[in-house]
Amino acid sequence: MTGVPASAAGGSSGAQGARSTAAAADGVASEVSGSASASGTAAPGRSASGGESASGRSAAGADATAEGRPPRGGKITAAAVNQASVWNVANLLTMLRLVLVPGFVALMLADGGYDPAWRSLAWAAFAIAMITDLFDGHLARTYNLVTDFGKIADPIADKAIMGAALICLSSLGDLPWWVTIVILGRELGITLMRFLVIRYGVIPASRGGKLKTLTQGVAVGMYVLALTGWLASLRFWVMAAAVVLTVATGLDYVRQAIVLRRQGIAERAAALEETEA
Repeated sequence: MTGVPASAAGGSSGAQGARSTAAAADGVASEVSGSASASGTAAPGRSASGGESASGRSAAGADATAEGRPPRGGKITAAAVNQASVWNVANLLTMLRLVLVPGFVALMLADGGYDPAWRSLAWAAFAIAMITDLFDGHLARTYNLVTDFGKIADPIADKAIMGAALICLSSLGDLPWWVTIVILGRELGITLMRFLVIRYGVIPASRGGKLKTLTQGVAVGMYVLALTGWLASLRFWVMAAAVVLTVATGLDYVRQAIVLRRQGIAERAAALEETEA
């Protein structure tokens, strides 16, 4: 009888063993698949070996989107997209307003501060600053351009241009100092109060506050121009209305701050009681 070489026998045995192992694995996979299908517990997009396929990940992401939940990594991606650049149009308008402040002062005080031509140029700079004030905040909120820089720089720019105009007018004798003190004192005081109560909430800008800002801008602009006759008399009454609105809205903000603080303290006390209970 012819003998079979040991290497060939070993190879045949190894091949048979591999085929047996593969058949067993196929049988196990079939059983697992069949049992999973019968029990309804198979996770969509899972392969027989338990790994997650690309189609499964896509299906899971679609399901999460359909349910209103962001897919995995969605929050990180959204946060990266929502990080507005500091050099956006809203912040550029705020920077322009800050740059206009020293330019306005130089134009206002040029040639002794009483030259109609220089005062007209100063009024133009003031008008541009006030117009940009109307648009930068709106653009930031509408197009999601709100940044930490804008939150800090915008109120500073507002107070700077208004304060510079009032101080220049009082220094030139065109406006009584008490008017400047009342307006600037109110603006600085309300800004400080907002920071003090921010732990309890944010005091929103009211319609009265917006009307006050508009009236102040018109009144100061009329004083910056070298007006005479009935226009000079009209600007007095416009400024009087601005002062009244300044005081009235300031008192209303103080009332809102007191109410907001009381509500915040009450809510914290209630939350502490629930925690102790």
